[in-house]
Amino acid sequence: MDKIHSIRQLYYEQGKTIPEIITETGHDRKTITKYLDMTDFNAPEPVTPDPEGICPKLEPYKSLIDTWLMEDKKVPRKQRHTARRVYRRLGKEADGFDCSYRLVAQYVAFRKSQMHLDNKKGYLPLVHHPGEGQADFGTARFYENSFCREGKYLVLSFPHSNGGYCQLMYGENTECFMESMIAIFEHIGGVPTELWFDNTSTIVTKILKDGGRQLTDRFLRFSEHYGFRYRFMNPESGWEKGSVENKVGYVRRNFLVPPPRFTSLADFNKELLEEADRDMEREHYHYDQTIRERYEEDRRAFLPLPDIAFDSARYMAVLTDKWGRFTLESGRHEYSVSPEYTCVNVWLKITATQVKVMDMQHHPVVTHQRLYGEQKQSSMNWLPYLRSISKKPRSLFHSGIFDMMPENMKQYMRTCSSADRGSILKVLAELTDRTGFDSALQTINQALLYQVTDPDSLKNLYRRLYSDVPEMPPFPQQSGIPNVAQMPADLSAYDRLLKKGGAVNG
Repeated sequence: MDKIHSIRQLYYEQGKTIPEIITETGHDRKTITKYLDMTDFNAPEPVTPDPEGICPKLEPYKSLIDTWLMEDKKVPRKQRHTARRVYRRLGKEADGFDCSYRLVAQYVAFRKSQMHLDNKKGYLPLVHHPGEGQADFGTARFYENSFCREGKYLVLSFPHSNGGYCQLMYGENTECFMESMIAIFEHIGGVPTELWFDNTSTIVTKILKDGGRQLTDRFLRFSEHYGFRYRFMNPESGWEKGSVENKVGYVRRNFLVPPPRFTSLADFNKELLEEADRDMEREHYHYDQTIRERYEEDRRAFLPLPDIAFDSARYMAVLTDKWGRFTLESGRHEYSVSPEYTCVNVWLKITATQVKVMDMQHHPVVTHQRLYGEQKQSSMNWLPYLRSISKKPRSLFHSGIFDMMPENMKQYMRTCSSADRGSILKVLAELTDRTGFDSALQTINQALLYQVTDPDSLKNLYRRLYSDVPEMPPFPQQSGIPNVAQMPADLSAYDRLLKKGGAVNG
């Protein structure tokens, strides 16, 4: 099972391809695909062989094999006979030996188990009481509004019943962890009595020499607020929380294949909770009960939800630069505030999905969608910048705002006349305020294509792109108005008049 778990973890947890796993483990493709496609991990029923009837073809050599294995008890474990070594010695030292290696291996395994020579590291079965849970993250790809993302999903499993729930998130930070846990707590109407975790950096800051853990202040507040006990696994010991390890793979295969597509992450997470409810109607893998029946025992043991809601957001103050911007995640992610907020401190309220900017009196300034990923990214709210520079259009090329603009906008502003530049900036601000900065950029692309540089043409292109024409309701016909038939048109009189005029002119 160690080999099976290692291969499945490389594929399902780390996202490695089969060729990469072949290179890393040395196993062949057939073995790897066999383990990846396994769905039943119940141990096979043990079959106790008859000592007298096992491997009858080996009968002439059994006493010799037994002698070698008995002598192994006196030597270090790493110098004992393997089945391969026994087979080779028989070929060299036993006259007339013509048995297969598979037959020898079967008998050696049987005798070693009787002599207790094949002692391997074992694990005591863990007993999980109703109400206990285990939590872990998995990795999954999904499409939100047709945009592909590599995200994380948190799984909370209940080992007693084999039930579990999951929530899909953009990342694995503290805000994602807490918001996912809170959503599950509220859905199940309670809190697990004890939760088992890995030593993830979102919770554990340091593993102490005595085996204890130094925990983050936010996690301590979270656990105290909801009242659950916590327990952490030993490093590199994923088997200690096998329930959630298996559930992470089960959720991916059954709920996230193929990669889900949706327009709202919040709505999709509600669907995941409902799907997990329906999934509990299946039979338990060990007991003659459904998962739902055993989960009811978990529910009765849950702690009640607290009366006061827990705020999972992170609050911090940052200093903006000379263009009214700030960075997070060690400078990887950049956010705008406004040209009015340059070189000043602002307050941030950071959730799993948003970065809300406030002034020092906690008045809202701007809200950004939170950025994720290791690469450098920028989230700009261009409206205040465009409005600010439109009041001083002559300073455009000498301002830092111009350097921040996308390349197509820079190109377009260079082609505009100085007389129209202020009006064009006002138009772009208006379009951004109406349907967003992307629509303004698309309008500029069309203006570059048709080589138009005046404000009226820019407005017309925008209307053509986004159908900015109000739809008039149908005019109701009143009962007192009679139906008027269409009058026939006779243009012959006009023809005679035109001919006559032509004759006079001639």
